[in-house]
Amino acid sequence: TEALADPSVDVYFDSLVTGEREKTLRQAIAAGKHIYCEKPTATSLTTALELAKLARDAGVKNGVVQDKIFLPGLLKLKRLVDGGFFGRILSVRGEFGYWVFEGDWQPINRPSWNYRTEDDGGIVLDMFCHWQYVLNHVFGRPKSVQALAVTHIPRRVDEQGEWYDATADDAAYGIFELEGGIVAQINSSWTTRVFRDELVEFHVDGTEGSAVAGLRRCRAQHRSATPMPVWNPDIPAAYDFRSQWQEVPDNADFDNGFKAQWELFLKHVVLDTPWSWDLLAGARGVQLAELGY
Repeated sequence: TEALADPSVDVYFDSLVTGEREKTLRQAIAAGKHIYCEKPTATSLTTALELAKLARDAGVKNGVVQDKIFLPGLLKLKRLVDGGFFGRILSVRGEFGYWVFEGDWQPINRPSWNYRTEDDGGIVLDMFCHWQYVLNHVFGRPKSVQALAVTHIPRRVDEQGEWYDATADDAAYGIFELEGGIVAQINSSWTTRVFRDELVEFHVDGTEGSAVAGLRRCRAQHRSATPMPVWNPDIPAAYDFRSQWQEVPDNADFDNGFKAQWELFLKHVVLDTPWSWDLLAGARGVQLAELGY
């Protein structure tokens, strides 16, 4: 309240837990502050749209964190898409997640509120907001979603060492239909042990080539260099499949994704440079999560 009343403060940055965001954003908009906030922007599409309209009517500039599209791996993947490397894109397969300890014999490595629906937890609400802007920015607008959200671990231990019922989904298995007939499958899980190179990876297949992108790396295989494996389960694999892919070079210096977007928002506030990651864009993420549920 003190900061919002300070005329020298121009921008309010909200990174509170999801359930507190609506109240604080409404206060900041009423105080005439420009808004920058984490996602999801609200727990329902109706509220997310109300906040976007409030900010628009108040004339305050607003932005939502959409950090994944600034990751080096996805920037290189977007470069391949824009350059026509894939030809016609057929499908996208995403794997995200890691094991979050229950807290009984290993300390918890995520806050306990994430696993309680009553505290606005849940991996669909958390991660489908990310997948909406990643899919939309890199491949095409999501047109439909089918999802199975589950709670694999029914009881966990909180920060006070007390057992509680985990009422929120800790894994989600989603299929998204995108513009252009692209099919995207993304698994999101806090109940998986990692056997891949990075904590999130996207495998893209197209008529002319394929690529696998993570947080930092991106590897590609062109149609002309695609091998012809032979299915024979009676002998050991004759190929080192990973060695048949080519590293996509950086060709640039990549900054921290959160920092890069924050700097762009400040330029938008001060210099009125173009900006598209606003509260309305954030509402689209909430919409996809709501439809996923």
